[in-house]
Amino acid sequence: MATLMLVHAHPDDESISTGGVMMKAKSHGHRVVNVTATRGEAGEIYNMDEAQSRPRLGEIRTEELKAADEVLGVDRQEFLGYRDSGMVDTADNKDPHSFHQAKLDEAAARLAVFVREERPDVVVTYAEDGVYGHPDHIKAHYVTNAALDLVEREGWAPRKLYYTAIPRSMMEAFVQQMPEEAQRAMSGNMRIAGTPDELITTRVDVHDYVEGKREAFRAHRSQNDPNSWFATMQDQIYELAFGTEYYQLVRGKAGSELPEPDLFEGIA
Repeated sequence: MATLMLVHAHPDDESISTGGVMMKAKSHGHRVVNVTATRGEAGEIYNMDEAQSRPRLGEIRTEELKAADEVLGVDRQEFLGYRDSGMVDTADNKDPHSFHQAKLDEAAARLAVFVREERPDVVVTYAEDGVYGHPDHIKAHYVTNAALDLVEREGWAPRKLYYTAIPRSMMEAFVQQMPEEAQRAMSGNMRIAGTPDELITTRVDVHDYVEGKREAFRAHRSQNDPNSWFATMQDQIYELAFGTEYYQLVRGKAGSELPEPDLFEGIA
């Protein structure tokens, strides 16, 4: 049995970006460990009363993550213990308890504890752009690399480190087909440039797990805008958009000719 460890920023990040490989890993007998940096306290709130839920949003989103983890087959859920940083130039972003404000060596040491305990064969996090520039996603990138540097100096390293990826060509084509509402969102805080196609090393077919991904995301009720283009997307379009997950191998050796078909390719 091999182990997959994912380092995410907030509850719900795991379901859409890596839900397929998590369920596939579990179905193939691998151990799945999800490490989440924050409890998503600064996120938007849907389907709930703002005044009542905001003070306990971290608790709400923790319970939602627990439900999503059950769908995804997570064996161990851990938190790094930081507060959601919100977006750039907000009060949340300047909070001294936020992930963004955390000292890199301190946060890396926290993550390294779980890495030492689990000795994962495969680790997944974000590239340096954080997918869409969110400070917590960017911080997760640097913290994960610093933690792996730390354990490597101690004489051990995972077989592979991957970054989640969206091929730039696919992102550009997808945006053109989105409703105007979604295109406006993508041009604002949610702007996603995508990973240059030539950097994509791994392409995982997760069509068998698409409905599971959607179910896991539904578990994050406080994050689901029922009127958004994402929630109302037709099944066939959803499967086309999320039936394949793409990754960039940045540490370790590919297990086959590129593109690899699986994160565990070449790992017994």
